Amino acid sequence: MKQFVAALMWCLSWLPFSVISLMGKALGWLLYHLAGERRRVGMINLGLCLPELTESERQQLLRQHFQHMATMLLEYGYCWYASPERLRRMVRLEGEEHLRAVAGRPVILFAAHFVGLELAGIRLSADLPMVTIYSKQKNRDLDAIIVEKRGRFPQSELASRQDGVRPLVKAMKRGKAAYYLPDQDFGPDDSIFVPFFGVEAATVPALPRLARLAGAAVVPCMVRRENDGYVLRCYPAWEDYPGETVQVDTRRMNAFIEDRIREAPAQYFWLHKRFKTRPEGQARYY
Repeated sequence: MKQFVAALMWCLSWLPFSVISLMGKALGWLLYHLAGERRRVGMINLGLCLPELTESERQQLLRQHFQHMATMLLEYGYCWYASPERLRRMVRLEGEEHLRAVAGRPVILFAAHFVGLELAGIRLSADLPMVTIYSKQKNRDLDAIIVEKRGRFPQSELASRQDGVRPLVKAMKRGKAAYYLPDQDFGPDDSIFVPFFGVEAATVPALPRLARLAGAAVVPCMVRRENDGYVLRCYPAWEDYPGETVQVDTRRMNAFIEDRIREAPAQYFWLHKRFKTRPEGQARYY
């Protein structure tokens, strides 16, 4: 199985970006009609977060999202096998001056779950000493492939989510920038409830804690898919962060993500059960 997946991704890596895009649209159309449960989750999420849209508009947005997600899966070939030069052409970096402004300090590149997250992370690791978090997979072959391909550049390092934040902090203090995406529901343990589009969402408040432990600058970034590739945009490092309370700091994180979602709503991970964990006494959404 491992060899088959690797061979398939190697073949896909040779295809032009435009061809992968066409294949992704076709595969996404099929998945939209077959994945009824995920379609239901997506519609619930869109109804909660973007209630100003009509149901027809949310359906159209979700169709586009399935196409983006399918394209992302096919782009794993690029993630695993594209050369550094090709990755630089495929993912254009904007706002490099914001990284240079915090040179010499530990850095957290704070991102969110948009469809280009994997390709952007690999592209950054081609040029920067990086540490990224990953979740260990139950399938050993799949886990081995993820570790091998995500860490395929010499200055890359992976830290397992199951090992906690200590390896991440140590790597940052050794000069590696942490690529960190804390915007999913990982259950009630170590989470706090913070509004996300006005809905109380279980959110891991690790970003301000990591910044404090490592003495790190937080540089927000966003990756956005365009017709001929991706743009990875870095924003100025947050001032006065972390602030007075973890609650306020975590809300600031969610507010940034909300603003980026409004810029490219079809590219956010709407199929994740973001509101799965509810405050005590509240009804479930899914």
